[in-house]
Amino acid sequence: MKVSIFATCISDIMFPNVAKNTVEILERLGCVVDFPASQTCCGQPAYNSGYLQEAKKSMKQMIRAFENSEYVVGPSGSCVSMIREYEKIFKGDPVWEEPAKSLAAKTYELTQFLVNVLNITDVGSTFKGRVTYHPSCHMTRLLGVKDEPKILLEKIKGVELIELPHAYDCCGFGGTFSVKNSKISQEMVKEKSQHVSETGAEYLVGGDMACLMNIGGRMQREGKDVQVLHITEILNTVN
Repeated sequence: MKVSIFATCISDIMFPNVAKNTVEILERLGCVVDFPASQTCCGQPAYNSGYLQEAKKSMKQMIRAFENSEYVVGPSGSCVSMIREYEKIFKGDPVWEEPAKSLAAKTYELTQFLVNVLNITDVGSTFKGRVTYHPSCHMTRLLGVKDEPKILLEKIKGVELIELPHAYDCCGFGGTFSVKNSKISQEMVKEKSQHVSETGAEYLVGGDMACLMNIGGRMQREGKDVQVLHITEILNTVN
């Protein structure tokens, strides 16, 4: 199976190991992976800020970049959910509607692809420790990926998966929301940090890097000894 990697901006700039892990996981499971170098931002920051025409420029470039891909897989529920919106955004456009629909249909978040397309629930990983999982808003509410990450985590040898209280509460990041509504955002991430502490977990795991960065930053400032990991960092641990 041929898979094109959608690295995402935040992985490219701040979390390169997440993209690297994604490639290695897919290759280990038999996928032939490529990386279309012409890919760019999915357009979400501009789109969510109301700059539709500016966002469409990035979206059109993404459509061109992955035009010939069989599957497109990314390690971010938020960014993948944006691509899934392309079909609606370009609806009625005589040039871009069908290409946008095609890209949306073949693009998946990593855990979603592993469980629902490859039909794999055990990637052969081993990781020892108490783990709690944060289900990010865009990944669950927009993309509809809720069970897949947990299914994969439960199969990892050595992992003790602990339920996170009020798991579906937002962490307060929300991209520009954390900038425009900083005081509200701070209170939201404060609550999330408290809930993580209540679990007694050693590791907080999630599928969206920006959310993890927000929660991890708060817990670090509070002096809490909890390691924050993207799910690929556990799925790609093989002893």
